[in-house]
Parts: sequence; C-alpha cells; structure tokens
Amino acid sequence: MSMINAALVESFDEPPHFRTVPAPEAAPGQEVVDVLAVGVHRATKGIAAGKHYTSPKTLPALAGADAVVRRADGSLAFVMPMGAGSLAERIVIDPATAVPVPDGADPAVLVATMNPALSSWTALRTRVPFQAGRSVLVHGATGNAGSTAVKVAKHLGAGRVIAAGRNRTRLDELTAEGADDIVQLTPDEDATTAALARAAAEVDVVLDYVWGPPTELAMGAVLGARTQHTRLLDWVQIGGVGGDAITLSGHALRSNAFRVLGSGFGAVAMDVMQREFTELVAAIAAGAMAVRPHPFPLAEVEAAWAHEDAPGERTVIVL
Repeated sequence: MSMINAALVESFDEPPHFRTVPAPEAAPGQEVVDVLAVGVHRATKGIAAGKHYTSPKTLPALAGADAVVRRADGSLAFVMPMGAGSLAERIVIDPATAVPVPDGADPAVLVATMNPALSSWTALRTRVPFQAGRSVLVHGATGNAGSTAVKVAKHLGAGRVIAAGRNRTRLDELTAEGADDIVQLTPDEDATTAALARAAAEVDVVLDYVWGPPTELAMGAVLGARTQHTRLLDWVQIGGVGGDAITLSGHALRSNAFRVLGSGFGAVAMDVMQREFTELVAAIAAGAMAVRPHPFPLAEVEAAWAHEDAPGERTVIVL
C-alpha cells in the first residue's frame, strides 16, 4: 500500500499531528492532486478544534481547509475541500470546484491571502451595490482580514477608505497600503466617537469585523454625524471579535437610509462564490493584494499551529 505524509486531527483538544497515512485513491469523477501550500487561518484552527460547522464528525481526520494544488496536467489550482481536509501530500478533489491559478503565482502567497481577502471581496462584490468611487469604512482594520479589506476596497475602485482599529502602529502602516484616513479606536468613547464622526460621517459602506458594543458606538457616531440622511449606508457584519450581538435603535433605522446585513458563506450562492473565487485568485496572482506568508514544513505542523502571526503575515504550511 502506498503511503503519504499528512497532518491528522486526532483530538479536538490538541493540535494536528504529523502522521503517515494511506495515499488517497480517486473515485469516479474525482482527481488526485499534489498539495503545494495550505493556509493556517483562524477558521482552519477552529475546524481542527471542533468549533466550526465544517468540523469533522469523526476522528482522526485531515486538518486544513484550503490548498494550492498541482493537477495531473501540471496546472495549479486553488481548492477548498469543505469538510474533507487538505493537509496531506496528496488529496482527492472534485475537478469542478478547482479554481485555476495563473502560471507563475506563488502558492504560499496565494493561500496566505485568499482567506483574509475573501470576506471583504465577497461583501463588496455580492452583498452591496458597490461602485467605483464610493467610500468605505473598515471597522476593525488592524487584523489580517481588516487590513486586507483596505487593499481590496481600493482595488475594487473605492474613492476613499477609512481604516479604524486599535493598533496605532498598524493603522499608520495602512496609510501606506491604501487607507486615505485612519481612526484609532480607544477606551475613550468620547474621543473615538468624535474621530469616527469626523472621518466617516458620509461613508457608503461599512465593513465591520468587530460588532458588539464597539459597533453600537460606531453606528451612533456615524449616523449621528451624517448630513445626507437619505444617502444609502450599508453596514455589513463580517466578524465578531467585539461580541456576537448589538442593540440597535429603531429610530436609527427609520431616520436614515440605513441597512444592516451580513456577509458569509451562508449568504451567497455557491455558484456565485465559485465565480468570485476565480476573480479573486486572479487579482492576488496579479499582485493586487498580498499577505506575507510565514512558512512551515508539514513535519512541523504542531509548531505552525502554535505560531502567533504578526500583523500582515499568515502561517502557511508548504509541502
């Protein structure tokens, strides 16, 4: 029996372990591919910890949620084998879900960037009527996804992008990465309210990675300073690092052209997502946006799981 190396989830209470497993065999309609790089994202860790809706129902199971792979014809592709795992030297895929990767693209950069870029790309491309020239507030811009959202918004034609977050050093860096203005979110609620009101009163879209009480404050600041109350404001909930719930005034909804909506896999049809995957892969490969990969070999998967990413980087396992 042919064997390959892989990273196996053997317990939801431990990181994946480096193991040898039987090589996969393709069933009719499937294809065996060589794995080149896999991203270690927050969602990837959540899946391996049993905390995600795609977490395996039985163990052991392959870790990993995405991959850049080499197909039998030598071409590269990006895949997300939902629920099946990707952290092995070879995996089985459905060829219909393989997203072509342009020749010359760096697999490590691609898997480092796809996950953090996907949330803002999907929101602006499929969830709101976004057009070039419109303005965007990224609420929670100093994390990887929020930082990448600044670049995505600019790439898609935003006329003005405001980055709001807690890490002042990272905010200053974002001014060199496309942000037109920055707002530091501080424990001083009055100062934060004033700063948001000054910078973001007339934005068209808010990409919100925070939620919870900080979003209640931000909504009040932006809506309270708005002068064109009939100008549509789309507030898109993407992440919840600040909490899972907010209290929203009915008066705020009635007195403004104001919509609150979410963006995620459950909100967008899979055929639409497949199209957006293809276009986002092409944009990343062309250099429109990038997250710096921090590479680990497969044999060091436990160290990769323990690594804390610096701002602007993402752990990647390279095979």
